[in-house]
Amino acid sequence: MRFDELDFNYDVLDALDAMHFEECTPIQEQAIPAALDGRDLIAVAQTGTGKTAAYILPVLNRLADGEFPSDAINCIIMAPTRELAMQIDNQLEGFGYFVSVSSLPIYGGTDGVTFAQQQKGLKLGADVVIATPGRLLAHLQMGYVDLSKVSFFILDEADRMLDMGFYEDIMQIVKKLPHERQTLMFSATMPPKIQQLAKTILRNPHEIKLAVSKPAEKIHQQVAFCHDPEKPRLLKQIFETRQSKRVIVFASSKLKVKELSRELRHDKLKIGEMHSDLDQQRRDEVMHEFKAGRIDILVATDIVARGIDIDDITMVVNYDVPHDAEDYVHRIGRTARADAEGEAITFVCERDKRRWFAIEKFLGKKIERLSAGSNSGLPASEPKEKGPAQASRRHNGTQRRHSNRKKSHSRVCDSHTASTQPAQSEGAATTHAGSDRRSDSAPKTEQNKAYGRKRRRQHGMKKNGRSDSNLSSSATDSRNGEANGIKSDP
Repeated sequence: MRFDELDFNYDVLDALDAMHFEECTPIQEQAIPAALDGRDLIAVAQTGTGKTAAYILPVLNRLADGEFPSDAINCIIMAPTRELAMQIDNQLEGFGYFVSVSSLPIYGGTDGVTFAQQQKGLKLGADVVIATPGRLLAHLQMGYVDLSKVSFFILDEADRMLDMGFYEDIMQIVKKLPHERQTLMFSATMPPKIQQLAKTILRNPHEIKLAVSKPAEKIHQQVAFCHDPEKPRLLKQIFETRQSKRVIVFASSKLKVKELSRELRHDKLKIGEMHSDLDQQRRDEVMHEFKAGRIDILVATDIVARGIDIDDITMVVNYDVPHDAEDYVHRIGRTARADAEGEAITFVCERDKRRWFAIEKFLGKKIERLSAGSNSGLPASEPKEKGPAQASRRHNGTQRRHSNRKKSHSRVCDSHTASTQPAQSEGAATTHAGSDRRSDSAPKTEQNKAYGRKRRRQHGMKKNGRSDSNLSSSATDSRNGEANGIKSDP
């Protein structure tokens, strides 16, 4: 479906034409008509499918038609992170270029001047407020924010907000909203907690469920099995042989991001780093430099896995395996956006094998293995998954080895016992008919005990490198030396 086939006013269509938006994505084709009709909506769609436009365009169209107060907040858009809130605000400015609609981003991590600007904008009543739950709630608790005239309430990446613990904050904000409103909820997944939230805040919603969230088909996915210390060298080889510009490298922790960035800078690469230790001003500077091309490689935590809208990312490298399949989809979804092509490479070490095989199971296919012959310099070997049959064979082999050891030990013990016990006469070995036979555990005779002591004595002397004759000679020399006044060393 084309955008000009939808019931948009001319100002919105002019903005779409200026931005070269022509064809609707599947989520836009299904969500926009329902939203224009004023229905509540719950939509499940992955990142990078155009869902931001799916809710911004209907709201802009209805606000442009008028009949809404100019001195009040008419729309609230909730986002889990400040990065996503800023991205939504930027897109709103583009789509609303020919529409007289004001917007205000509200998020934390700012200085006092920015907080005062947010406070002023909320008091005056911006048409659209894009906010993170915690910061909007902080303003609400100060008593100067009026949400009684809000007509549109939108939750973007609702599942992520609940994962971050914002459920109570969202419910407190909902209590400040009028009952008569339109609510739109977008989520990448539909776990039970999202279903519960939808039942609480939505009224007879129109449901949209696209295909299970999977990576875009134009992402060329590959995996390299390696040991953890090999990762820096392999990453450098990729940059030398493949691509070293417009790349995002995802690491599991901010400490690893710092260490890897420091190591890559030694190779004269243009590196930027993004993690939670950076303040908002520095984050903005890094993202601006990356978008402008002054930074070629961005090393980051999952802070940029969602909410970063850069269309020309050529490759994503998972330096560490993501925690689950959903995070994997969001990470590699940074590339191959806007119908472009991209690459995604994941390093898998021994401790991450289980998580990686779970991701492959979710994807429903085996990802291409990088080999030494693929011009990447990466190892061709792959650790095999330990299946039940392999585990059973290994267990049976272990049992056989234990059994063989027991048999061998038993034979040695029997041989040793036979060699140490004197032969008994036939008469001694038999007893009178009707009398009890001697058991194997019967006590030794005095003759056997004496014989055993002699054998142990001989064994101890051989172990010390002396025989009976040497011991006798040594004792004689010792007595002769003492008689001559010479003492041996203690």
